[in-house]
Amino acid sequence: MDYSPHTAEDRKTMMDAVGIAAIEDLFGDIPERWRLSRLLDLPPALSEQEAFTQMKALSERNRLPDITLTGAGAYRHYIPAVVGHLTQRSEFSTAYTPYQAEISQGILQAVYEYQTMIARLTGMQVANASMYDGASATAEAAVLSARTLGRTGVVVARSVHPAYRQVLRTYAWANGLAVEEAPFTGDGRLDREALAAAVRESTAAVIVQSPNYFGVVEDLAAVAPLVHAAGAHLVHCFTEATSLGLLKPAGELGADLCAGEGQAFGNPVSYGGPYLGIFAATNPFLRKIPGRLAGATVDRDGRRAFVLTLQTREQHIRREKATSNICSNEALCALAAAVYLACLGKNLKPLAELNAAKAGYLRRRLLDLPGWAPAFSGPVYNEFVLRCPDPEGVNARWAEAGISGGVSLAGDYPELPGALLLCATELLTRADLDRAVDVIRP
Repeated sequence: MDYSPHTAEDRKTMMDAVGIAAIEDLFGDIPERWRLSRLLDLPPALSEQEAFTQMKALSERNRLPDITLTGAGAYRHYIPAVVGHLTQRSEFSTAYTPYQAEISQGILQAVYEYQTMIARLTGMQVANASMYDGASATAEAAVLSARTLGRTGVVVARSVHPAYRQVLRTYAWANGLAVEEAPFTGDGRLDREALAAAVRESTAAVIVQSPNYFGVVEDLAAVAPLVHAAGAHLVHCFTEATSLGLLKPAGELGADLCAGEGQAFGNPVSYGGPYLGIFAATNPFLRKIPGRLAGATVDRDGRRAFVLTLQTREQHIRREKATSNICSNEALCALAAAVYLACLGKNLKPLAELNAAKAGYLRRRLLDLPGWAPAFSGPVYNEFVLRCPDPEGVNARWAEAGISGGVSLAGDYPELPGALLLCATELLTRADLDRAVDVIRP
């Protein structure tokens, strides 16, 4: 049925108020050649039942893999049932923080708990209420460093996720920053000699991903002195959040800012989103970090209460005073992460160890195949890169067997021909891993 909230009299009153005789007058500034003079060529409207039937038929065309060996920034992990049970409650089913935030104590407490968990996992003193995704959070960290130090240079490791580097360059272009890439060495880690040569007095931030795009764990403790000697900030970024349960926190290794993707914490891969941007920092950045910050206090009766402590986006303050153009957050995804982490508790470390063990087993099995060889010698978490005779052919055979294969790196890294990026999480059994190897065995 049709629904229009305005009567003809309502429309006439509004048109009289703005001084127009017809609705078409509102489009007077648009040249005639750009105006559509006919109805859109669309099929007739469907009833609710017909629309449901058609959407259901489309959904049945999806073919989910039986086994997933794909990572590269999106990871399949087991999500406890309690995560969906709580996040789907009506009082939480919004991605937005209310403008009268203090009347929503439940949401603010959930955000506060999320921030506390993230700060502890990253070894930082403060974490915000979340951001869009890991790529934008990483870019925001670079812009924050540039504004704080009054510098215009950013050095990013070439081993950082290609999509993250692309987003970084977009942010840099908009903010007048110059981006330089630092190469990696034969172990898959950042080339520290090249980094030392790249860091200058104009460098505001050095961005290092660990585990990096190749799955290799970087030596942040060795990188930090090189960065700080030049007066720059070290930004640690990550795409696999469960690694935080196993690796030493970046804050304890000398990082000034930590930004990354939190999808692995209780959020499904879900065809690419929505995801969860994590942003944490040391105390000097407390009043400069983008996004929102929830805090704990007491009310006039001395009872514990939660408030929206900082809101640094321009919608709340003057544009020239804003620290970011981020206009929202991912509160529902952050809630899922908080529930997931609370559910796992100290078991996050055994989960991370299981991921590392599964990847290690798959790597050893694949290296037994003729023509397969390690691309890097550095330590890895749950992803690794191997060279194989025919990456496209291997992925095609896996696809035929219902297996989502690895990511061929030749497109983003021409210097790595024949390289395949593979991942294994706790969802894969030994039988799954053995089957994946058997399918491509010559």
